[in-house]
Amino acid sequence: MAHLLHCLVIFTILIAMAATVTPITHQHFKEASKFYNSPACLSISEPYILCSHQALHVAMTIDKAYIRGSMAAILSVLQHSSCPHNIAFHFLISATANASLLRATISSSFPYLYFRLYPFDHSSVAPLISTSIRSALDCPLNYARIYLASLLPSCIHRVLYLDSDLILVDDIAELAAIQLGDNSVLAATEYCSANFVSYFTPTFWSNPCLSLTFANRKACYFNTGVMVMDLDRWREGDYTRKIEEWMEIQKRMRIYELGSLPPFLLVFAGNIVPVDHRWNQHGLGGDNFDGLCRDLHPGPVSVLHWSGKGKPWARLDAKTPCRLDALWASYDLLDTSFAFDS
Repeated sequence: MAHLLHCLVIFTILIAMAATVTPITHQHFKEASKFYNSPACLSISEPYILCSHQALHVAMTIDKAYIRGSMAAILSVLQHSSCPHNIAFHFLISATANASLLRATISSSFPYLYFRLYPFDHSSVAPLISTSIRSALDCPLNYARIYLASLLPSCIHRVLYLDSDLILVDDIAELAAIQLGDNSVLAATEYCSANFVSYFTPTFWSNPCLSLTFANRKACYFNTGVMVMDLDRWREGDYTRKIEEWMEIQKRMRIYELGSLPPFLLVFAGNIVPVDHRWNQHGLGGDNFDGLCRDLHPGPVSVLHWSGKGKPWARLDAKTPCRLDALWASYDLLDTSFAFDS
């Protein structure tokens, strides 16, 4: 009996240990094809690309929940780029994440990728985060884009931020080349037909001290999942602090319901460079409650973005895909010969 009890204890310990091991390893993803620069591309020396002014800098967040989407997004960027070797990726990760494991995962699928990991210590932003209409929006890493200017080296002056739930079907260089003019800090797709009032609570609109922030601005909704950002202007204007100030107000009085988007709108709406809608065909994940299927907006498409509750990998695994999820599936690097906890 003592021997049996000992075996049961050992078995219980092993089960508990297995449950705490992260399910992501580099073996779960296939190696992507190698992509080459076209003859017209500038030659950038490999040791200097991560801080080169001539490189195209892309920033993304990567975590356990969205890594499958991130891998597909990276592949889509490289596959459609005319100069893939001139792209430097800057990945924001949680400070508590297993950086070595994430690095190995990325490197095994993209052996020739130029990238760096940036641990994001969310201790400063966590107390400012208010609960929103969807729990995924409350993840501290969702707010890391606010801190890009301080996380990335000062030698990087301009960056293209991409969400993890999208794919590109066009050359990213065209998007990155958008001019920001003399004063704008960022460029993004703007939707002035959207009901802007709905992004804030009646408490906000009934308080003139707050609502007057949009006075003399033609404020429109824009999506923060695809942004061209001037980091020098961001640093000079101390925009991280301006966003944090609105988050502090939100903690005292509920002025919005939707995660990290409203603070961006409060600071930048009406003052951004609008980008053609083809560069962010968003909303393919449906709304924040049901995540139902949606079709593309009318017009050309360069970026398909599954913003909303429904993610293509989850719907594919559940065998309930939407029509457009098949487009995402063509970039999925998941190695189905291994078990994977999606």
